[in-house]
Amino acid sequence: MLNRDEQVLVAGAGGFIGGHLVRHMADQGFTRIRAVDSMPFEQWFQRHPLAKAVQLDLRSQTAASEATSGCSYVFNLAADMGGMGFIARNEALCMLSVTINAALLVAARDAGASRYFYSSSASVYPAEKQLAATAAGLREDDAYPAMPEDGYGWEKLFSERLCQQFSADFGLATRIARYHNVYGTHGPWDGGRERAPFALCRKVAQAQLAGADEIEIWGDGNQTRTFLHVDDCVHGTLMIMDGELAGPVNLGGTELVSVNQLVDVIEDIAGVRLKRRYNLFEPAGVRGRSSDNTLIRSALGWEPSVTLRNGMAETYRWVYDQVSARTLTGRRG
Repeated sequence: MLNRDEQVLVAGAGGFIGGHLVRHMADQGFTRIRAVDSMPFEQWFQRHPLAKAVQLDLRSQTAASEATSGCSYVFNLAADMGGMGFIARNEALCMLSVTINAALLVAARDAGASRYFYSSSASVYPAEKQLAATAAGLREDDAYPAMPEDGYGWEKLFSERLCQQFSADFGLATRIARYHNVYGTHGPWDGGRERAPFALCRKVAQAQLAGADEIEIWGDGNQTRTFLHVDDCVHGTLMIMDGELAGPVNLGGTELVSVNQLVDVIEDIAGVRLKRRYNLFEPAGVRGRSSDNTLIRSALGWEPSVTLRNGMAETYRWVYDQVSARTLTGRRG
């Protein structure tokens, strides 16, 4: 079991999953959490009073060394990333996130850390295995022969290899999770970095508040995904960090739905029915992507516990409140 009294670093703590991880660990009794992000504190999605918040740019080796000083456990969730729109238009920026992982690995090794977690992505898988909406679930070994998504996917796959090489060469125990489409509250819901569940919730909420009868959907709406609630993601992350799976492992949901079906769920939650205008000129990603969880299920006994319906209900309420508050602020201004 991870020792709750050891010093822990959560890199990317101001972001979506990082903020939830800090909150969960603090609630579970971890007493020495160092929460680090490059964003100004006012831009963090969550800050927990029991975690020490520090603003550092972890692309710098000096900053990475400061962040990892005295740490037994390092969780690296820091990256310059976003939804499909951001990834498709910022491939070089996404690839530069490799500098964060490299700096943190060197710093963690030098600090004598006992375990290092890296948050990878389903973007490491080749597009040729995701050409059909009904494509089989992606297994960990499907990542090779390697042909990941340009930019973001290559950065994630190289960073995985770097983690594994640090294990082989320096004895640093690294753990790697490939996240599949994580969603929930306290994440980016507008501005270009939001992922599909957030974007669709925002569009439905805006239509509902404005009395509109139509929303735009990127692609034809028939592309499929499995979505993972952030609570299940955090629980799985800690199990992987605590376990003995040295190689990459999928962490994803089990309910395969199309984008159109996801909109159906959100509309049902919101109590509206809207026309759908399909924009075929915006990035829609691969045709079909789902997570094969056989490895994590058999090795760690992990299964997602939050249903898509329940998770999206919570997410929609939160996004609706954000949209409503901004709409009211704009009107007052």
